[in-house]
Amino acid sequence: MANALTRIVSPLIDQNPVTRQILGVCSALAVTTSLDTALMMSLALTTVICLASAIISLIRHHIPHVIRLIVQITIIASLVIVIDELMRAFAFELSRALSVFVGLIVTNCLVLGRAEAFAMRNPVGPSVLDALGNGLGYSLILIVVGSIRELLGQGSLLGVTLLTPLEDGGWFQPLGLMQLAPAAFFIIGLLIWAIRSARTDQVEPAQYQLAGDRGRG
Repeated sequence: MANALTRIVSPLIDQNPVTRQILGVCSALAVTTSLDTALMMSLALTTVICLASAIISLIRHHIPHVIRLIVQITIIASLVIVIDELMRAFAFELSRALSVFVGLIVTNCLVLGRAEAFAMRNPVGPSVLDALGNGLGYSLILIVVGSIRELLGQGSLLGVTLLTPLEDGGWFQPLGLMQLAPAAFFIIGLLIWAIRSARTDQVEPAQYQLAGDRGRG
């Protein structure tokens, strides 16, 4: 039970795929203009990574080593197609807002990385828990970034106005920068800085030394 809980909780902060491993950043920049698109992308990726890890783990002993990546990508792509079609059928506006980024889950380093690094080497139960933890960790960052960008960029969350803009008689002036991709880049950078300031064990050792330091050494 403790190991199962660790597999789910650890990727939320300590081993977060976005802030610690720097995976899935491209989609985090693109789909977080609002909270609803961030939630939909989070749900889609978490579903795909859990199902893909379960299937790959289940058949891992029957996958020839030389074609394992091709098999993994085929499984992930098939799941993404199903998820994309379901979104088009039941959430067309959100599907259109996400554009091609749902399809790009196929090439998301996080999904393929967990399949190759964990699901190919472990039973179904731990693989699903590992996938769920990483999916939730990814989702957490998208939800935080999407909430900040929508609130500061539009004054709303999930389409509900919380900060009345000036043009409607309020005091809030929406920040247009928050609707641009660089805003997500800055927010994620600040999140990484904040987490690593609080958890100094996440700070990587310096890869270089100043000339004066080398001389003193």
